[in-house]
Amino acid sequence: MKKKRVLLAISAISVVAIVVILSGCAFIESQLNSFKGSLIGVAYTADFYDNYGAKFFTASGKKVDIDGNYVADGVDSNGDSTSSLSSVITITIDGKEIEACGNTVIFAEEGLKPDVEFSLTDVDSDSSGLSELTSISKVINNFKNYFGKSRVVVIQSQLGVPICAYSGDDVYWEIPDDLPKMTKLMVDGKALYIHRANFEIIDTDLIQ
Repeated sequence: MKKKRVLLAISAISVVAIVVILSGCAFIESQLNSFKGSLIGVAYTADFYDNYGAKFFTASGKKVDIDGNYVADGVDSNGDSTSSLSSVITITIDGKEIEACGNTVIFAEEGLKPDVEFSLTDVDSDSSGLSELTSISKVINNFKNYFGKSRVVVIQSQLGVPICAYSGDDVYWEIPDDLPKMTKLMVDGKALYIHRANFEIIDTDLIQ
């Protein structure tokens, strides 16, 4: 009888140990592979752009999640494994996945439309410093009548090429702590999420 109790105790300890080990593995896996956030809103259109501001893909859906992907990158001085956020993000739109790396992606909530979508013909290819305010104002000056009295959000590619502009009377931005390399803007109550892009929020009166 005593021997059975010992065997049962050993079995119980073994089960607990296995659960702890598996839980630990799941925790590590979670830490290495998950940095997830959901885009808050009704539905979104996601536009993908290259470094020169050319749109090459569009997707839309009612539920959008973003996953950052961590990779193990070594061991620190204490012998602990270290990891870092990779450049690859997983975008899930209504259950369908897109793996993306390096490109600019703009997620616009349903009902939010850009006032202007710039083309490469709108940009002086011989000018330098496209990301500077003076250069941008030259590009959007011809479109000023679209904006009225408001603030203008000008979104550019990572090379500083203007992509599009939104306007609103109530515009602000924040950095979500659960979304990798993302900026969230609110334009008159509608959400605008930007991944890997430059932007300026300009008082319309400053655009000469």
